[in-house]
Amino acid sequence: MRQEIELVKTVDFSGSPFHFIGIGGIGMSALAYILAKRQLPVSGSDLRPSNITERLQSVGAHVFNEQGPRNLDFFNLHPEHTGQVETSLFKKTPQIICSTAISEKNVEYKAAQDLGYPIFHRSDILAALIKEQQSIAVAGTHGKTTTSSLIGYVLLQAGLDPTIIIGGEVDAWEGNARLGEGKWLVAEADESDGSLSKYSPSIGVITNIELDHPDHYQDLDQVIEIFQVFARQCQSLVVCLDWPAIREYFEPNITYSLDPAIEADYTATEMVYGPDGSTSQIWERGKKLGSLKLSIPGQHNISNALAAIAVLRKMNLDFAVIAKAMASFTGAKRRFELKGTANGITFIDDYAHHPSEIQATLSAARSKLALLKDKRIVTVFQPHRYSRTAKFMDEYATSFTDSDLVVLTDIYSAGEPNLEKIDGEKLVNLVSQHHPCAYYHPNLTSLAQFLQTILQPGDWVLFLGAGNLNQVIPQLINAYTIK
Repeated sequence: MRQEIELVKTVDFSGSPFHFIGIGGIGMSALAYILAKRQLPVSGSDLRPSNITERLQSVGAHVFNEQGPRNLDFFNLHPEHTGQVETSLFKKTPQIICSTAISEKNVEYKAAQDLGYPIFHRSDILAALIKEQQSIAVAGTHGKTTTSSLIGYVLLQAGLDPTIIIGGEVDAWEGNARLGEGKWLVAEADESDGSLSKYSPSIGVITNIELDHPDHYQDLDQVIEIFQVFARQCQSLVVCLDWPAIREYFEPNITYSLDPAIEADYTATEMVYGPDGSTSQIWERGKKLGSLKLSIPGQHNISNALAAIAVLRKMNLDFAVIAKAMASFTGAKRRFELKGTANGITFIDDYAHHPSEIQATLSAARSKLALLKDKRIVTVFQPHRYSRTAKFMDEYATSFTDSDLVVLTDIYSAGEPNLEKIDGEKLVNLVSQHHPCAYYHPNLTSLAQFLQTILQPGDWVLFLGAGNLNQVIPQLINAYTIK
């Protein structure tokens, strides 16, 4: 079944105000930040204040903590807040921005429809920004945030002052976006809702391809089709040849692989893992470039680094500059992020929610602790979405072999109805068939209490999932600190 490819709408950046419904979302907020920093009138609503909405307010965006029709016309009601936009340029009709997460029943969305205001998907804004300047768009089922962050970080360290729009927060630019004055824009290109087909970057990257969003795609073939559309629209294409679907269906300009036998343009050898990260030797078309040291752990991050190196070498950066910058890169938040230690216990937060991501993250943890004795890996996993959990039940069941102990919570719905009639207990019963120490605690309150009874000094506790599981971490650190 062939998918319908979405068309890109024309966005007005000349002064018309933007209103974001759900402005606090990780993808929406990055775009709102860039527009606000460009001195365009930006408003938005989100039901929960956060550090992200506070950052938006600090650069001039007006954020409402409740939703209603009046929010749409903030700049009509308060024209004095149009910032540096000249009155002659100001246009009263707001451009309404939403993501796939916003339902047509949303009160602001319905009001915008009734008023005939132009409504854009967030991908329309990103597509327009990508088209405006020389751009790098990083796509792939896994590794997008780390790869795009690495590219942006090296460009920043090299003095090229890039604009960066990603799906995670990075300390180096204090958030998920920065507006630079350089000619390059680095963006994370998401495939989850099909909007990947809208992007036409100067350099495109595909890190890997798997089915991860069964709520939108029926099968892997549909996912491949969207990536093929994206690939055709890239002026240059960089891909990882370690994935069969990529080797079979794509014709890239530049390739990379962790397997030297594949004979990709870029590869790594002599990979060594330890408590402080990894080291490897990097090769470019059969010629050794030099040694690469990463503090972000795991083989998958060497692969992400190879993707970034391929892009940066395409831009003619010296490898010495690239390697020096990458050695100081500490990663994006929620990507093997150290949240703290208490009572000798190390707490790690990671966004991994697909079986492949879980395996890669646990493998990275195991390699990091290989030289440290008497350390247990305790994995706490919150399944994300009923559709994904149902689709990958068998894969999840065998994903925790690198963990000494596994604790599962109930499924985080992300707004989905439970059409499959499943719960976390069904999943843990399958995991128990492959793992001797698997437990189930359905809610976060009982989970926190249970963890305090089983954790012991020396444990590394990995909290995995794309939902709200990481809310438990500060509670536990606080509980152990008080003790």
